[in-house]
Amino acid sequence: MLPTLFLSHGSPMTALEDTPARRFLAGLGAALPPPKAILVASAHWEAAEPTLSAPARNETIHDFYGFPRPLYELRYNAPAAPALAARAVDLLNGMGAVVDHARGLDHGAWVPLLLGWPEADVPVAQISIQTHLGAAHHLTLGAALAPLRDEGVLIIGSGSFTHDLRRFRRGVALDAPETADVTAFSAWMNERILARDVAALADYRRQAPYAVEEHPTEEHILPLHVALGAAGAEARAARLHSSVEFGFMRMDAYAFS
Repeated sequence: MLPTLFLSHGSPMTALEDTPARRFLAGLGAALPPPKAILVASAHWEAAEPTLSAPARNETIHDFYGFPRPLYELRYNAPAAPALAARAVDLLNGMGAVVDHARGLDHGAWVPLLLGWPEADVPVAQISIQTHLGAAHHLTLGAALAPLRDEGVLIIGSGSFTHDLRRFRRGVALDAPETADVTAFSAWMNERILARDVAALADYRRQAPYAVEEHPTEEHILPLHVALGAAGAEARAARLHSSVEFGFMRMDAYAFS
């Protein structure tokens, strides 16, 4: 059975810049069994209710501005996965799930997929997050999607282990040293993840040191809870990658199996 994954997708420039995180993502697909389809919960799609993408074809959404032109020329033309979207809606019965027939792939989805599955031959659907409903909701949402793992679907939560973009300033070095608060938050999260302490992770915002500072808004950490919930309460956790960019953006990645 495929694991579920949490990936930190970082800046859109992860698709182009040679960084430890990019090198990790570039080898990810080859390290896993080939999935029949991929379902991505991306930090960059927020909706009031769980929404599944099922367009006629997946368009590449360049949902950012001010970056170099080559980034806007990238395309990820993986097939859409309408059958997967419909199956997910069935599994989420009672949670108000709906289908969006127009939504393409935002950079939270296509950046890691472009690197890990560059052939773009695996059907892909996205599911939105409901930031206003918090961590416990996303654990429940993930748990409802768990049967997809038995059906050959790779479930990915794509966000960022830390994500306080207020700290970004022009001229900050990509390899700037990590700040102490980022280290403290990440160490607490890693300990709780490896201990499978789901209750603490559901309450991370109150329990984890500097949680509000590292995530002023929650959309970039909630995909972690989707992946964790989809793996099941007894899942083993493994940290696949850990690095930091600009001193404040942790690029950690986990597998749950």
